[in-house]
Amino acid sequence: SQHTLESGLLAIAYPPPKYRPEYPEKAFDDLSAARDWVEDFTDWYNNEHLHSSIKFVTPSQRHDGLDAEILNRRKQVYLDARQRNPNRWSKDIRNWTPIKEVYLNPEKQKSEVNEVEEEKEAA
Repeated sequence: SQHTLESGLLAIAYPPPKYRPEYPEKAFDDLSAARDWVEDFTDWYNNEHLHSSIKFVTPSQRHDGLDAEILNRRKQVYLDARQRNPNRWSKDIRNWTPIKEVYLNPEKQKSEVNEVEEEKEAA
């Protein structure tokens, strides 16, 4: 779909696809081959790849609102495992709370928020 392609193309910029093992070693034969590769990569990136920044769900799962249920089930698995084998846990379980906001460039976003806050304080 157009939405998937657009969001996927945005996502491609963050991380570069050339670091994927499937990235071709030589130039694409033609524009159609390049488009096919990008479409396959985008599908993988959005529908299969688990992203650490959104608690190891796919962008599609998050976009479709499925992340909360997935993360809740993961939390229960961890709680059950800790209850069965408490000696294996030296700390609390992993935080499986869904991420509320996601930024493509979190450091830039944080910097912009700090600038706005500083301007408010100076006023």
